[in-house]
Amino acid sequence: MAIAGLQRLSSQISRNPTLSLYSRAIISRSSATTSSSAKVSDRIVKLTAYDFDGQKREIVGLSGQTLLKALTNNNLIDPASHRLEDIDACSAECEVNIAEEWLEKLPPASYDEQYVLKRNARHRILNKHSRLGCQVVLTQEMQGMVVAVPEPKPWDTP
Repeated sequence: MAIAGLQRLSSQISRNPTLSLYSRAIISRSSATTSSSAKVSDRIVKLTAYDFDGQKREIVGLSGQTLLKALTNNNLIDPASHRLEDIDACSAECEVNIAEEWLEKLPPASYDEQYVLKRNARHRILNKHSRLGCQVVLTQEMQGMVVAVPEPKPWDTP
């Protein structure tokens, strides 16, 4: 009964347009972890990632987890250089490129995400495949999604 109430509350809150994407991501992550007694194996999302050298890697994340978390857990992005999942402090170090066939399957980028990507384009043309890994919350529908991690920008490297 408590789980059903949490699910109803979560769906009502997620439809609220005044909440930031970050708040919705936290709610969806918490509801994904509490809404079912499913095994961890039922939450696994397998992805294909290309590092900046072009090496293909199969990575694993969990539904309800951000793409950034999955990439850092698989050593494709350095976690020390990121303010994980806080769009207000974001400097777009978690920018990734999503394969075109997956772009339309993702929720659209929020105004905040678009603003951060444009602000940090730094006089380059913004790739239409760019998304912030901290704002993409993994779901089971993303099984097999293909992402590319771009080369670290000069201001990202110590």
